[in-house]
Amino acid sequence: MEAKIIKGILYTELDDEVGPNPFVWIGDIPQSSRLHISVKTITVLSGESGLIPESLVILPFTSLNLKGLIKYIKWDDESRRGGIGQGAITLLFNESDDVIFYKYLNYFDTPFEEVAEKIANLQKSKAPRESYIDILNDLSLTLDQFLNEFKNNEIAEEDAKAFPDQKIKEANLINYKFKIVICGDPSVGKSSLILRFTNNAFRRHYIPTLGVHVSDKIFQVKDSYIQLVLWDIAGQQKFQTMRQQFYLGSDGLFLIFDLSKPNSLESVSNWYYDIQNQLKDRPALTGFVIGNKKDLTHDSDSISEKGSDIARYLNLGYIETSALTGENVEQAFYTIAEILYNALK
Repeated sequence: MEAKIIKGILYTELDDEVGPNPFVWIGDIPQSSRLHISVKTITVLSGESGLIPESLVILPFTSLNLKGLIKYIKWDDESRRGGIGQGAITLLFNESDDVIFYKYLNYFDTPFEEVAEKIANLQKSKAPRESYIDILNDLSLTLDQFLNEFKNNEIAEEDAKAFPDQKIKEANLINYKFKIVICGDPSVGKSSLILRFTNNAFRRHYIPTLGVHVSDKIFQVKDSYIQLVLWDIAGQQKFQTMRQQFYLGSDGLFLIFDLSKPNSLESVSNWYYDIQNQLKDRPALTGFVIGNKKDLTHDSDSISEKGSDIARYLNLGYIETSALTGENVEQAFYTIAEILYNALK
């Protein structure tokens, strides 16, 4: 990015004697600003009867022309008053950049959760200050890369809006449209597989899908134009109740597992029956079991054989792919499009 969006990260500890204590920070944050931010961040909790927000919070620091994305932390500590320790991670950014943080707020949950857990463990073990700096530097690097990707997404959306006639032109050419649901456990590479197919790109940092993400690609099969509408279904348990409605109207399915994590294969059958139970009044869907992240496996004969066996049992095809290198990705999507097209013809 031309200018860094992240202006600094501050970890504030609630000390029993001195109160809000700006314990460690990265970036150019003056001492007076550190104290101001720490006091305001922790004081927010004073009217909440000790309850700690589980979700991320955005607070304004108006006198500094900054805002903060805040993750509150709480851990058991018998040496402290009340038997608990409290603190907060505050990521600082300019007020003018707040749009991107509000728009993509939920995407930051996972990296902040991981860092909060690490800091709580450091507090319990009385680790040296340098350990905290390493963790905050890692967080800053990860979030910088996230923000770069979000910025590129925004640019891509603006480019698409700039050429609306091309979209309309393509829509008029479409002969067939097929809905494909993409399912599998979290972090098996569903979104990366789709991104490789639709944009020939690869995202190196895991960003969980929230509920569902829909994308599409139009291409030619024989003498017809096909639009594949790809429904990337969130794998997290908390989205289970809402995702069932996303299956409706599906023409095909991809069930994804991670070749480098054999345990992810165990869920493939569960995903299949979850889908079929919602579509009882229609024939079983055409589709594939896909072993992704082929680039991470060297001796994968055993997991490949198990994946192939499960696919045969479910009457599905079997393909191994790598979203990183692109191996077999286009083949997988083009093959299901051809199968669905030929079935109609």
